[in-house]
Amino acid sequence: MAVKILAVPAGTIAYRAGLRAGDLLLSINGQEIIDVLDYRFFETEPSLCLGLQRDGESLEIKIRKSRYGSLGLEFSSYLMDEQRSCRNRCIFCFIDQLPKGMRESLYFKDDDARLSFLFGNYITLTNLDRREIDRIITMKISPVNVSVHTTNPALRVKMMGNRFAGEVLSVMKELADGGIRLNAQLVLCPGINDGEELSRSLLELSPLFPQLESVAVVPVGLTKHRDGLFPLEPYTKEGAGQVIDQVEAFSEEQLARHGRRMAFCADEFYLKAERPLPTADRYEDFPQLENGVGMLSLLTDEFMDALERAEETQTPRRVSLATGIAAAPFLREMLDAAGKKWHNLRYNIFPIQNEFFGPLITVAGLLTGGDLIRQLTGRELGDELLIPAAMLRQGEDIFLDDMTSDELSERLRIPVRAVENDGQALLDAVLGVK
Repeated sequence: MAVKILAVPAGTIAYRAGLRAGDLLLSINGQEIIDVLDYRFFETEPSLCLGLQRDGESLEIKIRKSRYGSLGLEFSSYLMDEQRSCRNRCIFCFIDQLPKGMRESLYFKDDDARLSFLFGNYITLTNLDRREIDRIITMKISPVNVSVHTTNPALRVKMMGNRFAGEVLSVMKELADGGIRLNAQLVLCPGINDGEELSRSLLELSPLFPQLESVAVVPVGLTKHRDGLFPLEPYTKEGAGQVIDQVEAFSEEQLARHGRRMAFCADEFYLKAERPLPTADRYEDFPQLENGVGMLSLLTDEFMDALERAEETQTPRRVSLATGIAAAPFLREMLDAAGKKWHNLRYNIFPIQNEFFGPLITVAGLLTGGDLIRQLTGRELGDELLIPAAMLRQGEDIFLDDMTSDELSERLRIPVRAVENDGQALLDAVLGVK
């Protein structure tokens, strides 16, 4: 397989060695280069022999460099080949619950092990072949984040609509035995993989410790666009409480046995159960923030610490925060504390109902620009509107409905600032610090 080099920036090691845009990279030190993981792994060697093709002719270029120096090559696709799509038909798949008419990229289901390593994406392991497993172990690609959902082979086949899905535990054990660090998630569907099945999954995952560093237990997300899909129900207050009790009991056993809790419930379970969130210290090193585990506790802790250190200001400030239904009470508590310190601070918290996906979706990250416009038009918003950066596509200034924050600002006639999930950043935004 040949990978086309898009650019060789001047001044890089590759440029000085004579590589040029348009060259086809075939191998490094005799090892075939298929994608970014091969390239990154083999380019670290101090002595390199690059197999290339230029204008139909084969050639070799030898390079000596410092061990950790990068060649500096750029490729047309970050992965160097096509992103691998998911082969499963999960009964709880969120993408299947999207309405029609959204941008095409939102309907793509990825299940790519390379994105697990590079960006923390979760994968099901059903896309891995023998070569890929061996490569992960050889290259020590860690961590690998696995969507487990259940360790019951027959149930996993049923939940994921893939006859090979039941082999997950054996693959995870092989990776763990090979020194690969793992994280897992269990998306729970009431009456299907909770209760006794949840206890079984936690028990059967526990022998993978310490290579298995954490398990996130997350409630299924259900939109209003489920016509013709597998019948699922949301968690009730009582059902969410039962899950919390199970997971916390297991975690305390692991803490006594191994010195780590290992399994954590997503914040959403505590909100559904109407229970206080655990304190930040119970989340250890916050291994599952991207799954919404401990996010609110960490944000609150960071904000209160920043508030205590901050110098008083007399500058008048009027600000509004728009967020999801779930986080609104916590943000109000934080701003109330700030308001007691700065009497010139005026603020509004606007919990936004998710009209696009339905009222069962309460997180800020799935709100649209349209939701904000419909519910904020005509409201007194002050000097600036703050929104969680999670509402926007990562690395871009665009909501799920393709509206940009500039368009939102124009429609609402107010500056809009996206704020990262960081306590200091939130305080700075509230106070108007640029």
